[in-house]
Amino acid sequence: MSARDLLPVLLVLVVLAALPFLGLSGSLLNFLVTTLIIALAGLGWNVLGGFGGQYSFGHAAFFGTGAYATAILQMKLGWNAWAALGAGIGLGALTGLAIGYLSFRAGLRGSYFALVTLAFAEVFRILANAADFTGGAAGLLLPLRPGLATLQFTDRRFFVLLVVAVVGLALLASRWLERSRFGAHLIAVRENEEAARALGVDALSVKLRAIALSAAITASAGGLYVQYFLYLDAGVAYGTWISVEALLAPIVGGIGTAFGPLVGALALQGLGELTKHLAGGIPGVDLVVFGACLIAVIAFAPQGLLGLRRRKRKARAVPVGA
Repeated sequence: MSARDLLPVLLVLVVLAALPFLGLSGSLLNFLVTTLIIALAGLGWNVLGGFGGQYSFGHAAFFGTGAYATAILQMKLGWNAWAALGAGIGLGALTGLAIGYLSFRAGLRGSYFALVTLAFAEVFRILANAADFTGGAAGLLLPLRPGLATLQFTDRRFFVLLVVAVVGLALLASRWLERSRFGAHLIAVRENEEAARALGVDALSVKLRAIALSAAITASAGGLYVQYFLYLDAGVAYGTWISVEALLAPIVGGIGTAFGPLVGALALQGLGELTKHLAGGIPGVDLVVFGACLIAVIAFAPQGLLGLRRRKRKARAVPVGA
């Protein structure tokens, strides 16, 4: 990647890193952390669904695996939080590889692949809800022990910086996909798998590497989630909410683009919070807004919010009377 490719990422990271130090209240910092974690899950989904064209309805399987591994390794085995987070990301990638191998070897794609991923997430949720080592229905509560080794900060602004750094790595991975040979192979498989195979692309290998990277990024979102909120149960870890959020963010922001998931997460979460504030906290009102936004984007901006900007720029470039 060239310096020109890196500059937009650096500018976005500088802005995000500066936000916590602008005197934001505690609730706004919570909103920022939650939005960035959802953006991170969206960036993970975008690798497989956006660049690879393999739509998943069950990215909760990777989010929950990363979250549970991070929590259990600390609570049951006494691991350092950094090591537990790293192991959670690795286990998430392995889970992605296992699900991808079973699905892609069977030739599943499109709606069949989407439903299989949803089924895996649901099975994981049921197992986590029944197992003792996950805390069962009661869930897990990480002990409060502030410190750098435990990744718990008395000043939550430092946690925002940590999440921004991880989001930055995911953005760099997305920019690399846009420019790399592997990314070109992934897009070729998305556009026409048979034609890509005819040109010598190993489609199975490409899709497996994509789902492993996608799962690792999503697992990092799960690990950061439990590290910030210090509580986890099966409904939070493997619930459909995170699968939906991870899918909506890139679709609304700009599917298959590096910055689309971040833009989509900021827009959706901001609109959801504003709606809840105006509606007086009616349960589920933000989900209604999300659904309306999805319909509007599919109908009027199929390339997302970033696509609107590109379309406007192209319209300006067309000479009058052409």
